[in-house]
Amino acid sequence: MAQNTPKVGWIGMGRMGFPMAERLLKAGYDVSVWNRTKSKAEPLAQKGAKIVDKLADLAGMDVVFSIVSTGKDLSEVYFGEDGVFSGKNGKPSVLVDCSTIAVEASAEIRKKLKLLGSDFVALPVSGNAKVIKAGKLSAVASGPEAAFRKIEPMAQVIAPSGVSYVGEGELARVCKIAHNVMLGVVIENLCEITLLANKMGIPRHAFLAFMNNSVMGSMFTKYKAPALVNLDWTTTFTPELLRKDLDLGLELAREHEVPMPVTAATREALQAHFGLAQSRPNPEEYLAKDFAAMLETMASQSGMQLESENKQVPTGLES
Repeated sequence: MAQNTPKVGWIGMGRMGFPMAERLLKAGYDVSVWNRTKSKAEPLAQKGAKIVDKLADLAGMDVVFSIVSTGKDLSEVYFGEDGVFSGKNGKPSVLVDCSTIAVEASAEIRKKLKLLGSDFVALPVSGNAKVIKAGKLSAVASGPEAAFRKIEPMAQVIAPSGVSYVGEGELARVCKIAHNVMLGVVIENLCEITLLANKMGIPRHAFLAFMNNSVMGSMFTKYKAPALVNLDWTTTFTPELLRKDLDLGLELAREHEVPMPVTAATREALQAHFGLAQSRPNPEEYLAKDFAAMLETMASQSGMQLESENKQVPTGLES
C-alpha cells in the first residue's frame, strides 16, 4: 500500500454500506469500520478492514464515510456523546456522507463541521446492493469543490458508473431526494401497468420483457422485473424509507411552490400499502420487505390474487 494512501473510516454496515466499503478495500484502501452491531462489520475484517470499537477511534482518519438512515442518526454518530468528535484523537479533514437526509439537517451538520475545522461532502448514491456488486452504482456530490476533489478517486471506486459534482452546499441532497421521488413514481406506475396487463391475460414476465426491451425500459425496470414476476420481496429498499423520501420531496415542493400532483398521488398509494399491511399476521415483518411488494397491495385493490410465475428473468446487471 502506498504511503500516501489516505486512511479511511467507514460508518454503517447496512445493505449498502457493507458492499461500498468492500469496494474500497478491494481497491487497496486502508479502511477502518464502525457499526452499531459489531458482528455485521466483522466479515470485512477477513477482507482487510480494521474493526473499531468506538466512533471516536475514527477521528484520526483522513476521510470518514457514512451511510445511515436519517439526519438524526448522522448527527449522533458525528456529534453524540460517543461520536467521532467526542474524543481527543484529532479530527478527519473530510467527512463524506452517502445517506439520503433532509436538506436542512445536512446544512446544520455542515455548519457544525465547519466550526470544528472539517469539510463536509454530501455523496448520496443511486442503486442497491446488487447494483454495487455489479459495479454500476452512481453518485452525486456537493460541498467544497477542493474537498470533493480530494475524495473523488474514492467516490469513483464506490460509484464507477459516474460521480456528478453539482456544486456547493446541499445541492446533492436535492438531487437524491428528486431521484427517490422518481423511484417511487416509477415503481407505482410499473406496478399499475403490470397488473393491468396481467389481469387481461398477459403473463407478467412477458409484459415486462416487452417493456424492458422498449424505449421505456431502464436499469431500474430491468432489475425489478424478477421481483414483480416471482413475487420475491427480498429487501433492497423498504417502504418506510421510500415514504420518508417522498415526504422530503413534497416538503421541498411546498417550500418552493412547485406543484407535484403525481408525487402526491404516489404517496397516497404507498400509504395504502401500510394500511393493508396491518391486516397481515406480522405487519412489521411485512413492511420490512422490499417496497416492490406494493404490487400485492395494488393487486388486492384490483381483485387479483397473485402467484409467482417461477420464471428465470434477467436483471440487466449480469456481466
